[in-house]
Amino acid sequence: MPEQETPSTETITEETVETPSAGETPAGDETTSTEGKSEEVPAEVLRKELTDVRAEAANYRVKLREVEAKFANAKTPEEFEAAVSELKVQNEALERQILLNNVATKYELPAALAKRLAGTTPEELEADAKELQKLVAPAAPESLRGGLDPEDDPDDFDPVKAVLAARRNRY
Repeated sequence: MPEQETPSTETITEETVETPSAGETPAGDETTSTEGKSEEVPAEVLRKELTDVRAEAANYRVKLREVEAKFANAKTPEEFEAAVSELKVQNEALERQILLNNVATKYELPAALAKRLAGTTPEELEADAKELQKLVAPAAPESLRGGLDPEDDPDDFDPVKAVLAARRNRY
């Protein structure tokens, strides 16, 4: 009788990412485009997002190994069905979490409020997110200044160039 082969698990090595020194930003990560507007994303935010994504990927790898172990130990159809039903429950919970995160991101809700969204369908969740969005204060803009910077050198200012630039940007 042939021995039952266990699936091999390969270890995935993570590449080291060179982090730029203070004041520098990587060439491809410095801006994100939203509806034609480009805004700079601080390197700290990108690093935090990268560590969060890596932690999530590591969590999925651990869950994969647990599932492989459960299926390797299942010898009867009942054990196999129990493992499958448990995985279906976990899959439904993960799909719901992904849907909540997508809706919360779409309506710019903080993570604490994303957990509190109520509804079973995407339409119900979006309606609830719209209501919660009304209660959340909008984020303060980076700069409230307008016009010229008083710290700029007044010798560099050319009023003719400023008028021409204003006319070009008006249309």
